[in-house]
Amino acid sequence: MTTIQTGAPTPDPRRVRQLARRSSAARRGGRPAGRRTWWRALLATPSGLYGVVAVVVLVAAAGVSLVYTPYDPGAANPYDQWFGPSLTHLMGTDNVGRDIFSVLLAGSRTTVQVAVGSALIAAVVGVALAALGSLTARWVREGIAVLIDILIAFPTILVALMLASVFGGSLGVVIVAVGVSFGVNIARVSRGEIRRIARSEYVLAATASGLGRGRVLTRHLLPNIAPVFIVQLSWSMALAVLAEAGLSYLGYGAPASTPSWGRLLAELQPYIGVHPLAVLWPGLVITLTVLGFNLLGDGLRDATDPRVRQGGNR
Repeated sequence: MTTIQTGAPTPDPRRVRQLARRSSAARRGGRPAGRRTWWRALLATPSGLYGVVAVVVLVAAAGVSLVYTPYDPGAANPYDQWFGPSLTHLMGTDNVGRDIFSVLLAGSRTTVQVAVGSALIAAVVGVALAALGSLTARWVREGIAVLIDILIAFPTILVALMLASVFGGSLGVVIVAVGVSFGVNIARVSRGEIRRIARSEYVLAATASGLGRGRVLTRHLLPNIAPVFIVQLSWSMALAVLAEAGLSYLGYGAPASTPSWGRLLAELQPYIGVHPLAVLWPGLVITLTVLGFNLLGDGLRDATDPRVRQGGNR
């Protein structure tokens, strides 16, 4: 007896998963891309390439300084004052005979600590305030909005100076001040994006199916605001480098025993008319590093945001 099969054929599970991924990508406003697509797009732009190179050089310099510097960055030698650049001293020496290249190399550790520490604090503060300002009751959202408006009115340097006047100048004060200040900026930018995405059909469907707010936030909301979030974090690192240099220049940053680009600039600034090249090095390093973090953020935005990529292809 011959059995006649009726009805639709059983779909291939792999095909179903592939269509689901494509549908999810379409809902996010983009298209599925390979794991390396965003990396190639980042390196394809001059700004992204410079940002990556600048950050890699900074991290490499900080790592090398842990085990090696040509000279002791804290050792003064009165007999080596104001030597010009040479094979012995690549960037010359300062007013107390320290090797400028060694001081800058050791100061990169301070820069990396401040940049990474402030970015972590900014991420936590930004996500917490954005989530509370988007996914909670109306009175909580309005209170968070008012709090963000109040906190964002205080400049980062002013917040750091107030904290330093109370707790004393230290790297911790700089990290907390920059992290909290830019975390508020991240919350202000991300809150509107989270609220917009939270009203989309697939998020509403996930909520109706019983998915908790925490799972909705981590599985649907945060991945979709990642481009904006990454750019803001990169800018917070640039601001952290600038704030640390500025506060150290004013005497409220890293302790005197900790090598710092800003403190070196402050110590050499009175001699700019006599030894301008010695003053140029720390200012140039600070400028190139801040520019690198800013351009890295721009490159990451262009590489990860599908709306920017689609606009550039038109």
